[in-house]
Amino acid sequence: MKVLVCGGAGYIGAHMCRMLASAGHEVFVFDNLSTGHAYAVQWGPLVQGDLLRPDDLERIFAARSYDVVMHFCAKSLVGESMRDPGGYFRNNVTGTVNLLDAMVRHGTRNFIFSSSAAVYGMPHDVPLAEDHPTAPINPYGRTKLLVEQLLPAYDIQFGIRSVALRYFNAAGAALDGLIGEDHEPETHLIPNILRSVVDKHTGPLQVFGDDYDTPDGSCVRDYIHVNDIASAHMLAMDHLARGGTSQVMNLGNGAGFSVLQVVDTARRVTGKRIDYQVMPRRPGDPPVLVASATKAHTDLGWRPQFDTLESIVETAWTWHRNRAARE
Repeated sequence: MKVLVCGGAGYIGAHMCRMLASAGHEVFVFDNLSTGHAYAVQWGPLVQGDLLRPDDLERIFAARSYDVVMHFCAKSLVGESMRDPGGYFRNNVTGTVNLLDAMVRHGTRNFIFSSSAAVYGMPHDVPLAEDHPTAPINPYGRTKLLVEQLLPAYDIQFGIRSVALRYFNAAGAALDGLIGEDHEPETHLIPNILRSVVDKHTGPLQVFGDDYDTPDGSCVRDYIHVNDIASAHMLAMDHLARGGTSQVMNLGNGAGFSVLQVVDTARRVTGKRIDYQVMPRRPGDPPVLVASATKAHTDLGWRPQFDTLESIVETAWTWHRNRAARE
């Protein structure tokens, strides 16, 4: 199939492109390189453009037809979304509307959307199933939920069938260390732990809160390997190709690990001492976020292959060591 990967120069998008190409699909990347990297575009041509410029979208859709669009483009920093809500709504919502309208004009009818566990807000029940109330507590989560709410209208009116995948904590890297998580600034726990090992200039790791109602006082999260996210997209693409209906699904391992458990795991994997300092809680951090991914298991036949924290951290460590050696 011909697959347009919007955001294919980013962390998850690049792993997606690699998996698609390995399976024999034709990959085309659309990215403005604001947070992605040109070096990560290795499995299909890059068209540099922006979702907020309809002419850029017209150019890439006029060039060829696509069987499916995968949409990874988004601003995704919670704190930044609090400071710049307008920028987040423009980029994440208006940009997606522009993309969907281009699909309508050019007859592309299959859409896979990168959503987020941030749509849930503060959870009432754990593990979180898809029917849990959605009540985002920051603009980033609201933008993801707004797009989810747009998709049924595009299905009814224009026949664009979609699968929205609500990721929990994406982590890990390619097994050979060729590509991995490369953000500036980096806000995710696992890469920040490993950066503190390979680059002592980063200072000690910061742990935000040690007084939560959890076994060790630190926040508990559900970590899912980036390749498992990509494999779910492959199965979602097959689901739509078979005429499957529009769906919303969680992606997670269904197991929670605390911040301090992740630190201990990284110590074992790296064999290095990892110092950290405890900081005040960040506003809006839920104590526990763990997914129920039963729907993806049942409807897509998806099962995570990286189902231990050690296996996820090991792949990330390979990437960070390789990156440090190159620098």
